Amino acid sequence: MHPTRTKQERRELQERQRAAKAAKTAANGVNGKPQGGKPASQPAAAGGAPSRKAGRVSDAASKLPPAGLAKAVEKAKAGQSSAADQSAKNQARGLLIFSHFGLPKPVSSAKGDIHPVIARTALQFSAFKITGANARCIATLTAFKTVIQDYVTPPNNTLSRHLMTYLSPQISHLVAARPMSVTMGNAIRQLKLDISGSDIDLPEQDAKDALCRKIDTYIRERIIIADQVIQETAGNKIKDGDVILTYARSSVVEKVLLEAHASGRNFSVIVVDSRPMLEGKRLLAVLSDAGIHCTYVLLPALGSVISEVSTVLVGAHSIHTNGAVYSRAGTALVAMMAKRHSVPVVVCCETYKFSETVQLDSFTKNELAPLGDLFSSFPNTKPRESLTLENKPNLEILNPLYDLTPPTCITAVVTEVGVIPPNSISSIPVALGRLL
Repeated sequence: MHPTRTKQERRELQERQRAAKAAKTAANGVNGKPQGGKPASQPAAAGGAPSRKAGRVSDAASKLPPAGLAKAVEKAKAGQSSAADQSAKNQARGLLIFSHFGLPKPVSSAKGDIHPVIARTALQFSAFKITGANARCIATLTAFKTVIQDYVTPPNNTLSRHLMTYLSPQISHLVAARPMSVTMGNAIRQLKLDISGSDIDLPEQDAKDALCRKIDTYIRERIIIADQVIQETAGNKIKDGDVILTYARSSVVEKVLLEAHASGRNFSVIVVDSRPMLEGKRLLAVLSDAGIHCTYVLLPALGSVISEVSTVLVGAHSIHTNGAVYSRAGTALVAMMAKRHSVPVVVCCETYKFSETVQLDSFTKNELAPLGDLFSSFPNTKPRESLTLENKPNLEILNPLYDLTPPTCITAVVTEVGVIPPNSISSIPVALGRLL
């Protein structure tokens, strides 16, 4: 573009801007809103560049108070509305890519009519006082038994319909404490089916007793008896002189090892553990008290002991249609290392942990473990507070609670319906008559 033409356009633009500002100032003066006592004709005053700049600056200053006040009010309102979320944002700063993970958080005030036993159970979930898929499911169903017994059907309602509405906020309160596990989801789904199928002609107390009996039956058949069958099946795979490696703490694996030891088999156990939960310490204490020879190592030392292992026994949080096992973070590393050294990996898992979804990684869905080291005890000469890692201005702590073990790294899955190869996991609903 020609330089002379550019200057001309620039000059015309400046004149239009000055005219617009003069018109605005004049309008404000007519409305009785003089801006800082400045005459309306000042921005349009003729003269050199200094006078034009002064006019522009004074006009901009004159327009600041109303707009600035409105913006300040809006910012104040926004600040008040987001004050409650500021702590969560501070926790996730620098880790926004993991912001969709279930963050551990204190249970907020109950919304709706929450039963006291549900509030107590939610607090135990939130503080990780109750951990493990089986323990959380049993605690949830036991709490629902109390809720059902204390429930009273309102007039002009039926138990089979209104009880479902009454349980919804109870379930939401538990999910607010910690994301719902697959086991809890399957159990609650079965409970809703039982409620909807209850006989409307039954007296209320009889109907509530029948529902509690069905909950007891579910716990007994799907968890307790299932564990007993897995104990016998997996225990028969352990021979004298074997070295069994397990990771973290699985209640099913613990029962399998204790049952095999009680049967007179002579074997040793390597317990692999990792921070921050250090759940293997509890398993180590139980096995040592039972007289089983144990070795305790942390996850980084896995490579130095894997060559001595005969079989790897691990538990599962859930198992998916494609054969992938969702379990405590670190299980995938153990399984991959075992496969690299041609060591069989056996997963002990009840069928009620089966999920009909397909999960390909542990990034799309996961949960964050507590920041602090819950069971830190070494060295004993230092106070506990100095051993706990917490977020700092230049330090972000990320503790994913679960990982996904691909089916290619799993040798077999031991369930109460038999030993199933990972590529046949989708047949579990058929084996159960499609009753999950």
